[in-house]
Amino acid sequence: MKKLTGSFRYTQWDPWLIISQIVSVQCILYLTLAFLLVVFGALIGDTRSLDHIFEYHVCVYAINPLWLNVKFQEIQVRDIGGRIVITSFVVNSLIGSLVLWTIVERTKQCMDFSCTWHVIHLIICWFYNGEFPTTFSWWILNVACATIMCVCAEFFCLRTELAAIPLSLGPKTDL
Repeated sequence: MKKLTGSFRYTQWDPWLIISQIVSVQCILYLTLAFLLVVFGALIGDTRSLDHIFEYHVCVYAINPLWLNVKFQEIQVRDIGGRIVITSFVVNSLIGSLVLWTIVERTKQCMDFSCTWHVIHLIICWFYNGEFPTTFSWWILNVACATIMCVCAEFFCLRTELAAIPLSLGPKTDL
């Protein structure tokens, strides 16, 4: 049996626990993001694809009589597709704070896991698009979502960590 070193929590470094937490947070957040995009897209009758998760620009199709013109725009609030993507990412960051509160359970680690999710998302987007994301709107959206996820998760974890510990074992106990 391992000895606790006078602290409240078990403090031995466990890489398998950290890796499993990272993998579970990644999987849950990508599943909820995909679900949100499908639900919001179904509400307005628009189809969603992986491009809306991993591309840092929105693809707009313009059909001319002679050819199909495809142009790329930044994520923006002017069109409904951009609003759906932005809303899905913001709601997903709020759900992510609840996921961090449930899986990580530590105030000190909320920023680490929030940044880890967004850095892994950056790497996936980089490989998916074949180039580094350079649009200002993509960076603002992801920095805002990382901030929302981190602050809300820290709030939830802090409330749990600072909750009163009941000392009574029965109806009345003399200490």
